[in-house]
Amino acid sequence: MDGVIVGAAIVDDGKLLVGQRAYPDDVAGLWELPGGRVEPGESETEALVRECHEELGVDVTVGVRIGGDIALRGGAVLRVYAAALVDSGATPQAAEHKALQWVGADEVAAVDWLPADRALIPELEELLG
Repeated sequence: MDGVIVGAAIVDDGKLLVGQRAYPDDVAGLWELPGGRVEPGESETEALVRECHEELGVDVTVGVRIGGDIALRGGAVLRVYAAALVDSGATPQAAEHKALQWVGADEVAAVDWLPADRALIPELEELLG
């Protein structure tokens, strides 16, 4: 396996945070869950906390795993976890994304997702209840 990518399904006030990719060109404009690569010596939970702090400027608590492993290009695997803002109502900042948006359960399926994240639509809708 060529690494693990972790994604955060951050829910606040019944809505899910999604980020619009700024790069690379072939996926720019598509939407994803925030997150990133697990670094050597780091747990998946630690990586998710770090990535959310770096990408969004917010601290999160990581909850249960959502869905199964999703195979990515290059042999990596995506693993998604439910997450919540430590400071409910904090405003995430788009440090690495073109834009951020909060979406409700009825909007999840309409998001123009990256293919890997699109596979999780049923689980994300269930998470938002």
